[in-house]
Amino acid sequence: MWSICKKEFGQFFSSLTGYIAIIVFLLVNGLVLFVFRDNILDSGYASLEQFFSFAPWILIFLIPAINMRSFSDEYKGGTFELLRTMPVTVWQIILGKFFGGLIVALIALLPTIIYYFTINNLASGAGIDAGAAVGSYLGLLFLATVFTAISVCISSGGNNSIVAFILSVISCAFLYYGFHAISQLPLFENGADYYLEMFGIDFHYQSISKGVLDTRDIIYFISLTVFFLLITQQQILKR
Repeated sequence: MWSICKKEFGQFFSSLTGYIAIIVFLLVNGLVLFVFRDNILDSGYASLEQFFSFAPWILIFLIPAINMRSFSDEYKGGTFELLRTMPVTVWQIILGKFFGGLIVALIALLPTIIYYFTINNLASGAGIDAGAAVGSYLGLLFLATVFTAISVCISSGGNNSIVAFILSVISCAFLYYGFHAISQLPLFENGADYYLEMFGIDFHYQSISKGVLDTRDIIYFISLTVFFLLITQQQILKR
């Protein structure tokens, strides 16, 4: 499994594309936080709330870009059949590719910790709420985990990486915000909106971002990740 994981990790950084993707992720977040209108310096408050609100939308594009080739290129290049002849199980292949993509995503998130120390040092008062910041970063970790599982799952369904990227972005965006958007319809104003919103990732991400770890939120993210990995297994077995 770890040999496949290292292969996925090395393949992403084997060209400039991988580095550019991470640089763009950090650059966009930095511009939104420090340069663009209503940035943290203009607001006068020591808070990373703007970053944690915007970062999930960047991850919706970054993580599918990382994982869109995980299985589709194997199918297209005919190397998947060779991979299946090796002494590895289906789950070792899936988890190897899953953890390979997840590690890349975590490497992209790691430099953003600088934002915390920078804003904390610039603050004239108490600084950033450490508990809320830790909770928000944990929420981003869960988001990256689920988005990676979704992207790997969709990549395992065909041999076109561009189609896999587009479908992954749509799926991640819908599961993140779609249920919240639907719950705002007048049809669900009788109290069903709350329960419908609970199906969305955004609901549980916002809950963890408050700095309170609820087992329901953790179970939700783990269950969603396992669900998509199980679908990946079924799609591979069909081949």
